[in-house]
Amino acid sequence: MMIICTVCGNEVNGDDQHCPFCRAELSYLKPHHDTGAPLHKTVNLKQGLPTVAVALARLEQALRQARLERAAVVTVIHGYGSSGKGGAIRIQCRKLLDHLMAGGHIKAVIAGEDLRRHSGAGKDLWRRFPDLDKYLRVDLGNPGITIIVLR
Repeated sequence: MMIICTVCGNEVNGDDQHCPFCRAELSYLKPHHDTGAPLHKTVNLKQGLPTVAVALARLEQALRQARLERAAVVTVIHGYGSSGKGGAIRIQCRKLLDHLMAGGHIKAVIAGEDLRRHSGAGKDLWRRFPDLDKYLRVDLGNPGITIIVLR
């Protein structure tokens, strides 16, 4: 079974203890204790260097799949871009997510650079899902990701 490393975004063997690329400890998709549904999923939009349109289509498909699986939180790895101002995939991804949140399709969007454990939206996220430590402990302050709360 292949999984996505939540630190570097590379596809790795799910049986491994650590990512062979960045050596991060791998977090396995485990059922949320209350519902039996997975608490967290990771989606790597930047894999294969797609166009913006392909990345957004991947995001929409991943969100549909996460809803079907009844996942609570999704980490989107979109990268930061090489311009120093944030890449086109990051910008368009966040615009789409803001639109989905405004339409009531997702509960919350937290930019990776704003993700803090003890303040703001991050504090509320951890209060609601304390088991997220298994998945997000190294993602704090990362501008190349966005956290989505589905339920």
